[in-house]
This record gives sequence, structure tokens and C-alpha cells, in this order.
Amino acid sequence: MDPGVDGNHTSVTRFILLGLTHDPVLRVVLFVIILCIYLVTVFGNLSTIILIRISSQLHRPMYFFLSHLAFADIGYSSSVTPNMLVNFFVERNTISYLGCGLQLGVAAFFGGTECLLLAAMAYDRFVAICNPLLYSAKMSTQVCAQLLLVAYMGGLVESCSFIICVFSLVFCGPNVVNHFFCDFAPLLELSCSDISILAVLPTLSASSNIVVSVIVIAVSYIYILITIMRMHSTEGRRKAFSTCTSHLTAVTLFYGTVIFIYVMPKSSFSTDQNKVVSVFYMVVIPMLNPLIYSLRNTEIKGALKRQLGRKIFS
Repeated sequence: MDPGVDGNHTSVTRFILLGLTHDPVLRVVLFVIILCIYLVTVFGNLSTIILIRISSQLHRPMYFFLSHLAFADIGYSSSVTPNMLVNFFVERNTISYLGCGLQLGVAAFFGGTECLLLAAMAYDRFVAICNPLLYSAKMSTQVCAQLLLVAYMGGLVESCSFIICVFSLVFCGPNVVNHFFCDFAPLLELSCSDISILAVLPTLSASSNIVVSVIVIAVSYIYILITIMRMHSTEGRRKAFSTCTSHLTAVTLFYGTVIFIYVMPKSSFSTDQNKVVSVFYMVVIPMLNPLIYSLRNTEIKGALKRQLGRKIFS
């Protein structure tokens, strides 16, 4: 930390990330576990993207969005996991002021994009089940591209709002962040700026993405449930619901942890609990998504078997 710098500039040039634990044995154990999770995340999501691209049977809107969800998962996990792994083997893990702001911005971009992609996938299921005859028209290539653009633009707006806010903060005191990455709340606690106004923009952008996504998902599934209940065929109900189970599982995991960490009163859980939940939704969930879709989706399993069969017998 540089001694006082006058004017509107921060006197802090680097931050110290405390990480998850100081126990040397636990550090090694966590390093191995998180490294394995990260490798599975990258391999699993890359495999999903490649499989969807090369399998003509999966060239449909549902899998188009799934491939971009897999890309978002790789980016989301990669924004924090490599740095966290380094933290396990250095005495003091430091990150520059610029790096801290960019890390938060990248995490916000992929997190916001993932929220809106899950909403787009819910809308796709709504059209497929509630308006099957109009599915081709309502989920045309142009519509899919527009929905994808909205998802990425929403993530970009959220990212920019966090970056602008962080680089507008003044840090003139302690530079120790009690987390494994540059999360927004710990940075606000360290700032000597008036955060009442600066915190509004990122909070508003993140909340807007979450609220819009939750509303789209909730309304879509309400109509899906009504449509399924009106079906006379038990087999038809089962097939309709089976197309939604993977998405519902992914939504429940993602929003369950996000709501826990951002909506629950701060006094109800400790900093250590906050870290554990953050590890779950930023490291574990990106690994689980490809597993959820591959294990519960018969079309993906079928496409994978066909591709493996061609490789073996070619």
C-alpha cells in the first residue's frame, strides 16, 4: 500500500486476498478438490459446446442456449478459480487495484449473462410446450440471436456498472479483503468513499437482471404447469415435464444460492459461510450444469453415444 496520495486518487495500489483458510493441511486438500472441480468444469462444458456444434440432432434453440450457458459457466468459474488455486500456495496472495476491478467485472459479466440465459431457456420451454405449432416461428434463428444478444448485453451492463463503481471508490486504509476473490461487498467495507450513491448502480443492474430472469422463469413455468395439467395423456405429461427437469434443476441450484447469499440478512450468516456459498455458486455449480444436462437429457446422451461410436468404428 502506498502512503497517502492526495486528490481523488486511491492510496491503495494492491489488495491482499485472505482466501479460504490458513490451515496448511486443509489448503492442500482444498487445492486438490477445487483443481479437480475446475478441470471437470472446463472439460465438461467444452465437451457440451463441441457436442452441440457437431451433432446435427442438437441444432435446436434449446441446445443453442445450452452451449452458450456452458460458455458462460467456463468464464464464470475461470474468473475466480485460477487465482484461488494460486492463493493456496502463496504466503500472501495480492492482486492489483486494476486486477481486482477487472476480476469483479468479468465475474459480473458471466454471472449476469447466465441469469438471462436461464430465462431465455425457460421461455424456449414455454413456447415448445404451450405453443408447439408456432414453435418454429416464435423460436426462429433471428429470435434466438436476439435473445442471446439481450443476455450478453445484460451481462455487459452489469459488468460495466461494477467496474465503474470499483474504480470510483477511494481506498485509503486497510487493503485486506476477507474473501478468495474481489467481491463487491468486502471492497465496499474497505472503501473510505461515500458508498451510499456509488453502490446504487451495480446493485440496480444486478437486481434488474435477477428480477427480470426470475419473473420470466416463474411466468413460463406457471404456464407450462397449467398446460401439462390439462394434458389428458399421462405419457404426454411425462414427456413434457422431462424436457424441463434439467433446466429446473439448474435454475434451482443457481438461484437458490444467489438468493441465499444476496437476499438473506447479512447478520444471519458469517463471513466463512459466505465464502462457502460463494465457492458453491462460482466453482461447483458451473461443474454441475453439464453433468445435469448430460445425465438427465436423453438426446444429449444419444448424441454422445453416436459420436463416440463413430470415433471408435471410424
